[in-house]
Amino acid sequence: MVMADPGETLDAVVVGGGAAGIGVAVALKDAGVEDFAVLDRSRVGASFEAWPAETRFITPSFPSNSIGMLDLNSVAIGVSPAYSIETEHPTGKQYAAHLRGLAKYFELPVREGTGVLRVTKVGDVFCVDTDDETLRAKHVVWATGEFQYPRTNGFAGSELCRHTATISRYDELEGDEFLVIGGGESGIDAAYYLASRGKGVTVLDKGQAWESRSSDPSLGPSTYSRMRMRQPFFREHVELVPYAAVEEVTAETAETDVGMPYVVLTDDGRRFGSDTRPIMAGGYAGGHRLVADLFERREDGYPLLSERDESTIVPGLFLCGPAVRHGGQVFCFIYKYRQRFAVVAKAISDSLGLEAARLELYRNWGMYLDDLSCCGQECVC
Repeated sequence: MVMADPGETLDAVVVGGGAAGIGVAVALKDAGVEDFAVLDRSRVGASFEAWPAETRFITPSFPSNSIGMLDLNSVAIGVSPAYSIETEHPTGKQYAAHLRGLAKYFELPVREGTGVLRVTKVGDVFCVDTDDETLRAKHVVWATGEFQYPRTNGFAGSELCRHTATISRYDELEGDEFLVIGGGESGIDAAYYLASRGKGVTVLDKGQAWESRSSDPSLGPSTYSRMRMRQPFFREHVELVPYAAVEEVTAETAETDVGMPYVVLTDDGRRFGSDTRPIMAGGYAGGHRLVADLFERREDGYPLLSERDESTIVPGLFLCGPAVRHGGQVFCFIYKYRQRFAVVAKAISDSLGLEAARLELYRNWGMYLDDLSCCGQECVC
């Protein structure tokens, strides 16, 4: 590992090149922060590219009104996936291309293929150890997202299951009957695409997630999912089993996936059999766990943050993305956690003594049209 020039200390390092990392990087530039880097262990948008090919955003992309309000999947003022992708519910690959377009358009200082091994603070400076070198920075923004960190250890035998995050395409899965563990968005998504191919699907949920009437998709099915669940083929091929908390998954042998008979046991003694590997749709552990020691913990296990989304024990370390929590507020969707980009950018700008006048854009939506204007095939706004 090579130590960066000891005389060179970046103003900030953003770890993660997904929606959170790219969005907060744009906000940093708006705040006048120029000397920073965005690090991604693969490339911009890699987590979205790894989605199952059929999976689409449950939140729609379209400019919502004439005063320039962002669409739900936008991460920066003046840009909309509705224009660059021209698809209301984009796939992961489409959205990844959108993020790469933003990084290019805003000339963000992205360093791809740069894995972060650890973050430590020595005095007033952070040391960010990467695969190749150690970077020094005054501030660190942790924006590593969730998708690449699936939750896989919720019950005995969970290693026998196939997590939705490891499925490249649902139409490549062999078999006629499937068990899906988890009735949230990921579980309904898997059931929908399997049922669309005429496959039989049994969805097991520890509660009855699909019956939630909350308007918040963090707490219940989105409108998009409810619409898909009304499709005739979904009703014909999918059985929803409520209050079936899985206790254990067993198999005759763990040496081969071919023809393996699986048994899923619930906590009330019910048994569900399958000739195909059960599909686990139990959510994600989140990348924030990689720096858990640098944050205090809330009672629910998520990082405790100051009102500026900063660590309460390591000043200068900020969190962006779906793991952000404030009180009972869950910022797990792009349109939620993007509200915090300006908060983090202004905190860093203030710390550096910069004037963050452009951040007024985040409170005065109508101004953006005069600030960003472009057109043509390569346009992202």
